[in-house]
Amino acid sequence: MSKKAFYQELYFQVLLGILAGIALGYFIPDVAVTLKPLGDAFIKLIAMIIGPIIFCTIVVGIAGMKDMNELGKVGGKALIYFFVMSFIALVIGLLWGHLIQPGAGFNIDPATLDTSSLSKYTESAKNVNLADFAMNIIPSTFVGAFSSGNVLAILLVSILFGYSLSVIGDKGKPVYTFIESISKVFFHNVHLISKLSSIGAFGAITYTVGAYGLESLLPLAKLVFGFYALLVVFVIVVYGIIAKICGVNLFAYLSFIKEELLIILGTGSSSVVLPHIMEKLEKLGCPKSVISLVVPSGYSFNLNGTNLYMTMAIIFIAQATNMELSFTDQFILLIVAMLTSKGAAGVSGAAFVMLTSTLIVLPVVPVAGMVLILGIHRFVGTGLAIVNLIGQGVATMVVSVWNKQFNREMMKQTLTAKN
Repeated sequence: MSKKAFYQELYFQVLLGILAGIALGYFIPDVAVTLKPLGDAFIKLIAMIIGPIIFCTIVVGIAGMKDMNELGKVGGKALIYFFVMSFIALVIGLLWGHLIQPGAGFNIDPATLDTSSLSKYTESAKNVNLADFAMNIIPSTFVGAFSSGNVLAILLVSILFGYSLSVIGDKGKPVYTFIESISKVFFHNVHLISKLSSIGAFGAITYTVGAYGLESLLPLAKLVFGFYALLVVFVIVVYGIIAKICGVNLFAYLSFIKEELLIILGTGSSSVVLPHIMEKLEKLGCPKSVISLVVPSGYSFNLNGTNLYMTMAIIFIAQATNMELSFTDQFILLIVAMLTSKGAAGVSGAAFVMLTSTLIVLPVVPVAGMVLILGIHRFVGTGLAIVNLIGQGVATMVVSVWNKQFNREMMKQTLTAKN
């Protein structure tokens, strides 16, 4: 089979869409902001199909398990990894903030800040608590899990359905075969929608540049560029070490998922590539039973990019408003952030709500300081989404290795053929 010309590759088309979007947004911003629906429509098309794909993948993965004890082992190991990595990311974000001092010299008086633009985030943050979070995982109806779009609710009904299908044995074979077949239809739909990735990326990026302007980055450039430097260091060092332990070349893996990374760069959303990353991880030698549990749950519990941003942003606000944080304050910050980062999962504008809910619990840093970073949130959101996606793949490989189910030969063949 002949290799595609570079201009036929999806990653090139998406990159072209991003560059064209930046140019249009910069030179003709009035036109650019009217093209926002192109990006929104693409994200909605993908979101429309994520629920069924998660359901089919999890049900097939669990029902195909020979030993149901494996379900508990995979889930338990995944949760242990998620919480350890979340804590590491929070600590690194905290230390990085102290190292580069992004907020030093701002000397902002919180009393002078207009907090009206924070109202919707503050209200959402006040409603975030672990009890409500746990109850929201349970949908009102089976179909309600899909209509709400709550990934954790879909995860719950999928696990229950897959487990029951496995337990009834041969009687469930027709159902298993049907779901396995229909999953292929949904994945084919994803491939069709993906052909619009360049248009979606164009619409999203041209709106961002047209609405906010490149110059909007200048006042807070130190925080933005400092955060992106942290993301690069975290990926290369932390993910690099973990990938090496798993026997995977990190850069070969990043090259393998470059199309997905570019789609996120354009759209600012990691959800749009969830089906893609699940398919690619299977090609890398990770078993479907592990992928079907780790990736969907990781979208709520394994948000390392978001955790890095949380503590760094809070340190920035503290420095900008000249608030001193004691060692005890920072220790409490880490504990609270561990809880709020899980409790706000699935909430609209989750990263910003996580930050707000953390500051509400930790009043030593003024919530009003969130106004300082509201304008740049869209820009840093793209970076943390990219790191979150990379982390889902790394987590899946770790759990696969830990469960002694990682096919290294298949991984080497896939990466060699792709690169």
